[in-house]
Amino acid sequence: MDEQTRIEIEAAAFRGLVKHLQNRTDVQNIDLMNLAGFCRNCLSKWLVSEARERGVELDYEDARERVYGMPYDQWKAKYQVETSDAQQARFKASKDGHADTSGGN
Repeated sequence: MDEQTRIEIEAAAFRGLVKHLQNRTDVQNIDLMNLAGFCRNCLSKWLVSEARERGVELDYEDARERVYGMPYDQWKAKYQVETSDAQQARFKASKDGHADTSGGN
């Protein structure tokens, strides 16, 4: 596979991931962080970072709108729910390098 084709395929896969996350508004960022170690905000930060490396200015809020499919404040008001104590504890444990692998929530 040539380099340009690889880049196009990877870009299409990324767009597919973003579209999937836009459709799965029931999946909270804390759930993504606890299961995969990244969330929609991480993707937004990665976009900003990659744009900056290429000399392209991309504002974080613009990047989040691309990932969320709408302004973040609008998505948050419409879809974000309060995190549970268990979600918070699991997140803290994973940040400390002591993730709970028991499968409990």
